[in-house]
Amino acid sequence: MSSILTIALTAAPSLDVTVLSWFNDSHSLWLDVLATYLTAGWTWLPLYIALFILVMKNNETIQQVGLVMGCTLLALILAGGVDNLVVKPLVARPRPSSDPIIKYMVDVVAGYRGKDFSFFSAHAANTMAVATFFIWLVRDKLLSVMLVCWSLINCWTRLHLGMHYPSDIVVGLVWGVISGSVAFFFFNRIYYRISEKINYISSQYSSTGYAKTDIDIVATILTLTLAVVMLMAAHTAGMLYMK
Repeated sequence: MSSILTIALTAAPSLDVTVLSWFNDSHSLWLDVLATYLTAGWTWLPLYIALFILVMKNNETIQQVGLVMGCTLLALILAGGVDNLVVKPLVARPRPSSDPIIKYMVDVVAGYRGKDFSFFSAHAANTMAVATFFIWLVRDKLLSVMLVCWSLINCWTRLHLGMHYPSDIVVGLVWGVISGSVAFFFFNRIYYRISEKINYISSQYSSTGYAKTDIDIVATILTLTLAVVMLMAAHTAGMLYMK
């Protein structure tokens, strides 16, 4: 099965390479630095903390908080764990930046070509898994849009840096949606065994009882994080340009 998939991925690469070139060939030092910052896990630490505080403030018991955190971890295990431990070694598709056929056509930043394999993108799968789980959990339009945009921004960085083909990203996103949804399915089955069901009809809360003010804080922190990183990238790019 893995050999069939590998052949399929290798047989029709032209569209993958063409679309990749749209995202990878920017000739912008600022975008190079920005993508490097945005793809790093530490960049989004404020968002992770904000989501944790959102869960803490809007759940009454430690069992409820633990369930949310446990199911978030489950979503990540299904997304990134299955990808890194099972799919990537089986398919063994080289990254564009290290593929001997096209690697010299791919722009790389600071000579970094990545490690392990390309199919499929763990960044895409992990971020979309978290986004999907919290979309189901919180049920708020603003947060849903913000988290999907956050996932897509991470996907853009992988294309810009030449770490993945577009098909790696698409499959990663689809698997992320599946992983996040499966995690929420288990959450839903367990949650109402330890909590009573309450219907929230106030405009100050989402339909699942999350306060709009707390949701706005998460959205604000995500926006500010992106703004700060953009400014940092501009500063770093300017310093590099001056050298």
